[in-house]
Amino acid sequence: MTTVRHLVKGLGPGGAERLLVTQVATATGPTTHSVAYLVAAKDHLVSELQQVGIDPVCLDGRNRAGWIRRLRRLLTEHPTDIVHVHSPAVAAVARVVARTVPRGRRPVVVGTEHNRWPRHRRLTRLANRLTIRLEAATIAVSEDVASTITGARRGQVRTIVHGIDLDSTRATADRTAVRAEMGIAPDATLFVCVANLRREKALDDLIAAAKHVIETGEDVHYLLVGQGPLADDVERWITEAAIGDRFTALGYRSDATRVLSAADVFTMSSHHEGLPVAIMEALALGIPVVATAAGGIPQAVGDAGLITPVADPTALATAHASLIDDPDRRRELAVAAGDQAERFSVRRATAEIDEVYRAVTSRRRSNTSS
Repeated sequence: MTTVRHLVKGLGPGGAERLLVTQVATATGPTTHSVAYLVAAKDHLVSELQQVGIDPVCLDGRNRAGWIRRLRRLLTEHPTDIVHVHSPAVAAVARVVARTVPRGRRPVVVGTEHNRWPRHRRLTRLANRLTIRLEAATIAVSEDVASTITGARRGQVRTIVHGIDLDSTRATADRTAVRAEMGIAPDATLFVCVANLRREKALDDLIAAAKHVIETGEDVHYLLVGQGPLADDVERWITEAAIGDRFTALGYRSDATRVLSAADVFTMSSHHEGLPVAIMEALALGIPVVATAAGGIPQAVGDAGLITPVADPTALATAHASLIDDPDRRRELAVAAGDQAERFSVRRATAEIDEVYRAVTSRRRSNTSS
């Protein structure tokens, strides 16, 4: 039996965290999983893990020296074969900490890179470049992300396109009820964005594009689902654009995919991305996508949507307007979305990750016995 302890900064509703929860919730085979996280306030997904029998350990990262000591004690007193790290700053520290565990109990480290390295702070990039060779294997969620990783050994990085539970996502669909709750007419065109409210999501670009479209007089509405440090800014931008009757920021919703199912089009205005979970969910629901060419978005969308340049609200607005005026094209893209979604099955992704686990634990056991 292989034991894996996942380590992540928080268990908030972000894409990397949701992929982690989906992976461990759907895992099969001779592997047991546990989870540790640092930020106590980011506990939105704790209950989902508890529902599948995993009670996450909070290391309380308010004091760096404190959580590092607690991590080492956890790895020493509760030996595990693999530490799987999912957050860049945390990963740089965990790789070194794992090497201090007594040899007979020392785990190997596997890392998943969820975002392009240029998105990280300079100190984080440096720390990762200096320590990434301590990983037994590194997983990138897209070829675009993999292309930005520096300092890794040749052959160390493997691209595994992560996935979601397609059946569970589709089961959340509730288009008619959501539209009724939101006061949106059945025949109005609805754009939905699901994103953390952070600078890299360029939500000011999305609001600018929406303003342009709304001012054309189209019967169109926008919903934004998500939370984050720019929540107040988003509300201010909406107010300044004078589109509050058509553009609603809903904040955090535990039923985000249910809200998304009411959309005619999913949209995203990001400047930087890895492989957005929300796009996978939109495709699974058969919803066309209009998004910027950030990170792995173009490869994820394929022929199921329209891709616009980064930092170009006018191009984004033009793409929105083109689909409002062409419902037949929306239906064609919706069919393509359903087909494209099959690439993002969590069962396929989990099987590939399990292959990585088997390879690194086999090498670990050979090294320990020699």
